[in-house]
Amino acid sequence: MKKRTFKITLLVAVVSLGFFSCKRSSSNNTSKATGWRIDGKDGGFTANTKYKDQETAPGLVFVEGGTFTMGKTQDDPMHDWNNTPNQQHVQSFYMDETEVTNLMYTEYLYWTKTVFPPENENYRNIYTGALPDTLVWRNRLGFNETMTTNYLRHPGYAEYPVVGVNWVQAVQFCQWRTDRVNEAVLEREGYIAKGAKSVDSLSPEATFSTEAYLTDPKKTYGGKIDEYKGRIADKANKKSKDSTDTDTNVYAKRTSGVILPEYRLPTEAEWEYAAKGLDGLREYNNVRGRKKYPWKGEFTRSGNRKRRGDQLANFKNSKGDYGGIAGWSDDGADITARVKSYPPNDFGLYDMAGNVAEWVSDVYRPIVDDEASDFNYYRGNVYTKNKINQEGKAEIVTTSTMTMDTMATGRIIPRNLPGQLAQVEIDENETYLRPNFDKSDNRNYRDGDVSSSRYFDLYNEDEDGESDAKRMYNAPKHTVGKDSTGLLRQYDKSNSRTTLIDDNVRVYKGGSWKDRAYWIDPAQRRAFPEYMATSYIGFRCAMSRVGSKAQGRKSPRK
Repeated sequence: MKKRTFKITLLVAVVSLGFFSCKRSSSNNTSKATGWRIDGKDGGFTANTKYKDQETAPGLVFVEGGTFTMGKTQDDPMHDWNNTPNQQHVQSFYMDETEVTNLMYTEYLYWTKTVFPPENENYRNIYTGALPDTLVWRNRLGFNETMTTNYLRHPGYAEYPVVGVNWVQAVQFCQWRTDRVNEAVLEREGYIAKGAKSVDSLSPEATFSTEAYLTDPKKTYGGKIDEYKGRIADKANKKSKDSTDTDTNVYAKRTSGVILPEYRLPTEAEWEYAAKGLDGLREYNNVRGRKKYPWKGEFTRSGNRKRRGDQLANFKNSKGDYGGIAGWSDDGADITARVKSYPPNDFGLYDMAGNVAEWVSDVYRPIVDDEASDFNYYRGNVYTKNKINQEGKAEIVTTSTMTMDTMATGRIIPRNLPGQLAQVEIDENETYLRPNFDKSDNRNYRDGDVSSSRYFDLYNEDEDGESDAKRMYNAPKHTVGKDSTGLLRQYDKSNSRTTLIDDNVRVYKGGSWKDRAYWIDPAQRRAFPEYMATSYIGFRCAMSRVGSKAQGRKSPRK
């Protein structure tokens, strides 16, 4: 009997030990590499083992990535031949549900004007540099003054897409939006106190920058972040009340999982993929590029029983016809239309055809050659790094160190703002023996630099003394200088120029209220200088997806 009892006791002990071991090894708080705790207890390493999925940021919808045929596979009556088909794969990302509206942009203007008052000479160009060009509505032989004075700010146009914004201004709006959204996230999660982001209480030197916060959080809000402690910092203080550290602050890190990736302009490949709306249409012809519009079918009018005959986008129907006759409108608009006036595509995106054309981030080139990347294709990478000061820390831009850029039009736009991280070009320390990049500016890689110019040694210097070999695309070079009398603009009148293409010309996609139906095909592409604006080009933001390809799915489907 005793022997049997001993065996039962031993068996229970072995099972208990195995259960205990399994429990410890499968715990998310224990490292699978070392067996050490990774929950931050006992002063050890901390990892976010409870992270589930990237949240959908304000205004965005999820676009699951995949393979598609980028470019036009049908006849090209315009004979541009700048959209020849090639198979591409894009990663999952997020995109604005609608184009950026006048209301969204005027919120940006209000913040900029409040934090950087234009009456202060140091900040005047920050606000004026962000203002859209409302004069884009003017026409020598047309009366459009009502739009010139009302379109941006009148509440009747609040939910209409913003126009008159050049590519550089669109990029800076994305940067501003990134910081404001992450600031709100930190307040919500308790890393900063409620009200810390109040616009009225901010000074130009105490603005929030996402990258500056992640790099050196103690310098956030002009070095006064400890005055804006949230509930997480308060809890940390209570836990450390018995220690010598009585003023503990807790900062969010990239490993915390709460900081969102940056808002940005979508790449051309992302925009075209999203516009085609392949999510709900898996037919072979759609994936292979036979899909002509963001909706299903080959026509611009609805076949739905309730809306049969209605136009599915806002575009110019024919010469002199921008919206049909009174009482029988074809598309319900003459200029732009209120966002969400037409049905969304299969990704849930509105106005991916018509209304306004949209800036994308790519530098324009007439072709995408066969050796270009077929994964997240993008031309326009400019790599920089944080500027390190004499103390060995990342340098924060101040009022005295911020720099301004003067564009060819004469408009002055800030390159960086107080509170942001100063950036410099990469050097040989970053490029030495690297096979994937060797310089900061890659906009003309394999298509415009000396090494990609055929017979470059046969070219002579042009009128400005620069060899044509240094720029394959021999575009005009308009210069702007400054002296005691003001701006000096030099218009390039050279007769040797052969193209308008250079590294400052950007792609814009989609048709607009001013275009015929031909241009609303997502495969169409056009180009415009990044420093100029029009009444028919707007933009929307995108955001990269981190983690799994699909929402709520961590492993491939079997």
